[in-house]
Parts: sequence; structure tokens; C-alpha cells
Amino acid sequence: MTEPMPVTYLFVPANRPDRFEKAIAAGADRIILDLEDAVPLDGKDIARAAIIGAELDWSRVLVRVNPSSTTFFEDDLRTVAATQAAGIMIAKAETAADINMVSQTIGRPIEITPLIETAKGLNAVDELLCMAGVSRVAFGHLCMAVDLGCSTDWDGLVLARQTLVWRSRLHGKAAPIEGVTPNIDNDQVFSDALLAKKFGFGAKLLIHPKQIAPTLRGFTPSDQEVTWAHKVLAALEASNGAAVAVDGKMVDKPVEDSARRILMVVQDREL
Repeated sequence: MTEPMPVTYLFVPANRPDRFEKAIAAGADRIILDLEDAVPLDGKDIARAAIIGAELDWSRVLVRVNPSSTTFFEDDLRTVAATQAAGIMIAKAETAADINMVSQTIGRPIEITPLIETAKGLNAVDELLCMAGVSRVAFGHLCMAVDLGCSTDWDGLVLARQTLVWRSRLHGKAAPIEGVTPNIDNDQVFSDALLAKKFGFGAKLLIHPKQIAPTLRGFTPSDQEVTWAHKVLAALEASNGAAVAVDGKMVDKPVEDSARRILMVVQDREL
């Protein structure tokens, strides 16, 4: 049985090794040791040293490296190569060359997650999704909004989000990872997680441990959805192939598939 895809990805500043173990203990599916935005320019070397010196359960750890356009990229890759990190996230990923550089430098199989944060990256998403080691992409909506000169809200980035979900599905990759919610209020995080699920995303980037629980709740089918799914499948089983309606609506193949998907998600969460 394959392991369910991660849902919660928690960022931790790589220059704060005192927080590494606490982040892992908080219960996120993955933690991301961040060498990019969370670390000031004069603190990159200290952060790299902290990563290399850390003794962690690396099976749940990704490292976000600086963009390939910066002078930090190659040193960041060598840092990851010196660890047993399960994955690497490339900030502002834009070309296949970024992925090739990761593979060549790391020298072992590693999960590669391109972070789509620019118009150029969005335009290259097909190329990125086809690269070896890439199982899904993530969305950096705040940087994308800056690059496009649009609003950071959901309406302003509908096309970008739908493109990532659509192209990921087309290439048979896991549903993409939605961006962060700057507000750590539980209701706002839950609302954003629900919207992300509605759009077809399968996971979310987090900036605080308090965001883990409401995010999982948002991505997990509600009790009402589970009850409906059971009713649909029970009605189909009892119908012996005849046409059947549930709650006044006819059940066709897409409805059946939706019900089965809901119960499969619940089953995966319980494993």
C-alpha cells in the first residue's frame, strides 16, 4: 500500500536550529528548512551549517533552496547533498535546468518540488512536471502576485491556480501544494484550506504549527460528505444496476466516483 501524499508542509527558518525538532514534533507531514526568505542575506552560511549539523528524522524533511538566479543556489545544493533530506524545494523554479542541476549535485534520488512563483515558472510548468524526481509542484502565490502585478486574493490568481491543478492532473502528478496563509487565525487558515481543496489542491504550505490542525480539517471530508458518500454507495449496491437517486439527485458514474474518492481520502487519513 502506497503512503498517502503529504498534506501539511511547515516552513522553519534554517538559521533557527532550536526550532527544527519542535517543528517535527508539531505533527506536520513535512517540514521545510528554509534557506530562502526566512534567512537574511548575511545569515546564509550560518543557516547552511545548521542544516548540515542537524540530527533529524530526515525522511520528513525538505530544504527550500534559493533560486538558481542567485549566487546562493549552488552552495545550497551542496548543503542538501551533505544531508539525508527526503526532498528539496526550489524557490522561483523556472526551467528544466534547475531540476537537472539539483539531480546532478545531490547525486542520489530525492523528491524535487518546484515552487511556482513567477509568470515564467507558470509558463514552464509542463516542462517542470515532466522532470524526473518531480511528483508535484507548489504555488508561491504572494510572489506570483508581485510578478504579475495583481491582487494576492483568490480572485486575482484563479487562472494560475487552475493551471497548476489542470497541468498536474494532465501529467499524472499529485495535486499541487497551495501557498501560505499569512494570518495564523484558525478560521482564516481553515477557510483557505477549504478553498484550496475546492480548487483541486492536495496540500498546503504553512508558516506556524498552529496552522496544521485547521489545514488538515479543511482538506479532510466533512461528516456530511462522508455520510453522503456512504448513502450513494449503499444505494448503488441495493439497486442491482437499476437507475437510483440519492437525496433527489440521480447517481451516475461521476457521482459514484466522487463518493468513492471521499471515502478513499478518509481511509488514507486514518492509516
